[in-house]
Amino acid sequence: MKQLKIQNFLRLFRAAAVTAVMVAPGVALAQAQPEIHTGFQKKEAVRAQSFMISAANPHASRAGYAILERGGSAVDAAIAAALMLTLVEPQASGIGGGGYMLHWSQTKKALDAYDAAVVAPKAVKPDHFLDSDGDPIKRRTAGFGGRTVGVPGQLRLFAAIHAKHGKLPWKELFQPTIDLAEKGFAVSPRLHKQIRGKRKKFTDPTATSYFLDSNGEAWPVGHILVNTPLADTLRQVAKRGVDAFYTGPVARDIADAVSNASEHPSPMTAEEVAAYQIKPHAPVCTTYREHRVCGVGPSTTGGLTVAMTLRLLEPFDMAGLGPNSPDAVHLFLEASKLAYADRSQYIGDPAFVPVPITGLLDRAYLAERAKKIDPAESMGRPQPGLPPMRKSWNLSPDDTPESPSTTHLSAIDKDGNAVSFTTTIGRGFGAGIMTRGFLLNNQLLAFSFRPTKDGDPVANAPAGGKRPRSSMSPTIVFRPDGPVRLVVGSPGGTRIIGYVAKTIVAVLDWRMDIQSAISLPHFAARTRRAELEKDSLATRFAEALEDMDHAVTVRHLTSGLHGIEILPDGTLVGGADPRREGIALGG
Repeated sequence: MKQLKIQNFLRLFRAAAVTAVMVAPGVALAQAQPEIHTGFQKKEAVRAQSFMISAANPHASRAGYAILERGGSAVDAAIAAALMLTLVEPQASGIGGGGYMLHWSQTKKALDAYDAAVVAPKAVKPDHFLDSDGDPIKRRTAGFGGRTVGVPGQLRLFAAIHAKHGKLPWKELFQPTIDLAEKGFAVSPRLHKQIRGKRKKFTDPTATSYFLDSNGEAWPVGHILVNTPLADTLRQVAKRGVDAFYTGPVARDIADAVSNASEHPSPMTAEEVAAYQIKPHAPVCTTYREHRVCGVGPSTTGGLTVAMTLRLLEPFDMAGLGPNSPDAVHLFLEASKLAYADRSQYIGDPAFVPVPITGLLDRAYLAERAKKIDPAESMGRPQPGLPPMRKSWNLSPDDTPESPSTTHLSAIDKDGNAVSFTTTIGRGFGAGIMTRGFLLNNQLLAFSFRPTKDGDPVANAPAGGKRPRSSMSPTIVFRPDGPVRLVVGSPGGTRIIGYVAKTIVAVLDWRMDIQSAISLPHFAARTRRAELEKDSLATRFAEALEDMDHAVTVRHLTSGLHGIEILPDGTLVGGADPRREGIALGG
C-alpha cells in the first residue's frame, strides 16, 4: 500500500507538466475547462425545498417548472418538458422517437420501469442493412431516410404514465409547447451548430425548408422558428387523446413518409403505427456501497451495464483513491470494459433473445470477473464472461455504435415522486424526415448491420417487430435506509453507461454534489481504448494510463447529464451538464 501511494504521488507529480491544477472532492472542475465543440459553460448547483426539474433546454425546464409550481406531478412535468424538447431540441428527441422511463411513487413506495423504444416495422429482415453482395452498407449513407425509421413510442408512454400518475389535465401539459410553436422561438447557438453540421443531409423538402434558409444554410442564431404544423398535431393529441397520433391521418402520414421517403424508402403501415405498445416491467436493481441502484432492463442495455460496472468496482477502494488518482480512473476503465464485453455479447430485445439478466447480475459471477482487474495494468480488450444461464446460446459479440444525440430529464415533485427519463430520435435530426411538424427517428441504425458473425447469430440483429438495442440509462439511486437519493441519466450513445456510472461513483464515493459530479471531466472505456475528455483536466491522466498499458485517446466526450440529489434533510440539489444548454429549476 505504501508503494502504491508513492506511485500515485509520482504519477501526479509528472502529470503536473500537463496541468498544475488539482481538484478536491466536491469541487466542480468546470471552471478549468475551455469550451468543447458544443460549448461548455460553468454551472452552479441549484437548491430547492419542494420540487425540481433538470432538462436539456431552458424552455423545457421552464415548462416543467411551471407544471410543478401548479401542483402537477413529476410525470406531468416530464411530459410537458419532453414535449417542449420536440420543438426546441429537435435534433435529439421528440414525439417521433422513443425512450425509457423510471418512475418512483412515494406514496406506494413502488418503482416502475417502462420500455417505450421504437419498434422495427414487419418488413425489416436480418439483411435489412446488407447490400446486394451481402456486405453491410456504409453507416454514413444509411443515416437518413425511411430504412432507419422505427414506429415511435414516446406518446404511448406519456398516455399510459399520465393515466397512472398524472395530476393535471392531459391537455394542459401540451399548451406550453403549442403556444411557443405558434409564437416562435429563437434559434440557440447549440441548435444553430447542430443544423449547420447536418445541413447537407437534409433532403426531405419539409425539413429542408424548416431548418435551412433559401441558400441552404442553417438559420442564424436568434432567428425565430415558428412550427404551426407541430402546434396543430399537439392540439389534436391534447384534445382527442393519444389515438389522434396513433390512428387516423397522423398515423397514415407517418407510414407514408417512411414508405415513400426520398431516400431509402421502406415499408411501414398505418396499422403498425396503431399497434405500437409500451412494455412496463420490473426495474433492474443492484447494490453499490449499500445503496440500491436501479435502471431499466432490456431492450436497453443501460440498466444492466451500469449495474455490472458498479458491482465490478465494489471490491476496490474508490473513495480512498479519490477523483484525482489515475489508479481510480484505471479501475473505472477496467470495470467498464468488462461490463461492456458482456453487454455486447448477451443483451438484445428479450422478446427475441434469452437475455441472462439474473446471471449477469449474479454476485459470485461478478466477483470472479472483478478478479480480472489488475490495479496496476490494463487487461487490453477483455472477452465476454460466461454468466449463469438457463439457456446457453452461441452468440457473437456486437459493438454497434449508437448516436450521441438523445436527451435526458429528471424531475421530482412536491410529494416526493420522481421521474428519470431518457429519450431519443437517434442520430442528430433522426431520419431527416419531417411530417406534421416533427422529425421521425432513425433508431433502427442501432441494430447490428451484420446479423451473424463467424457463423454465430448476433443478439442485436434486425427483425420485424424487434426493438433495437440501446444504452439509455435512466437511473434512480436509493439510500441504504430506503429514500431516493439520486435521479440521473444522460445522452451519449454507447458512452451513456460510463457517463452515468461515473456520476454515481462521484456522488457516492467521492462525495461530490450532483453538479460537481456532472461537471467532472470524462474518462471512459468500452472495448479497448481509454478515452479522455479533450480540453479538460482528464488529460492529466494520459501518461499514467499509458504507463499502465492503456491505449489512450483524447477526444470530445459530449454528455448531457441532468440529475437531482435529495439530501438527508430533504433539500433538493439539481445539476445540469455544462456541455449542453440545459438548466435545473426548483421551488
